[in-house]
Amino acid sequence: MEVIAKLRYARISPRKARYIRPIVVNKEAEFAMSILENTPNKAATIVKKLIKSALANARQKNPDQTKWYVKNLYVNEGPKMKRLRAAPMGRAVLIMKRLSHITVVLEELSEIKTIEGKEHGAKSKSNRT
Repeated sequence: MEVIAKLRYARISPRKARYIRPIVVNKEAEFAMSILENTPNKAATIVKKLIKSALANARQKNPDQTKWYVKNLYVNEGPKMKRLRAAPMGRAVLIMKRLSHITVVLEELSEIKTIEGKEHGAKSKSNRT
């Protein structure tokens, strides 16, 4: 079962927020939050709060499930706030303040399978001679 949490109109540019994606995706939710806690990035604190919200949604939907992993993290572009800044010779320069729409998708982590899809009990065969 999938659980979704969305944050719209986040005051961070999507380009900066996308740096967090490889850190978080395909990791257990609690582990991802601990990584983000030690990441010195504004997007890290935003995504950490969003994962925490998604976990609260997951516990509301399925209280029996304890393990969740971050299946996907989407960072889309939101609207731009346009501001003017004074420039030389009486001109004005347009400044774009970009906003983001961030979505976190959590999925149940079953006891049998790991995140990569391998079973815990199965051992890989090596081709040694």
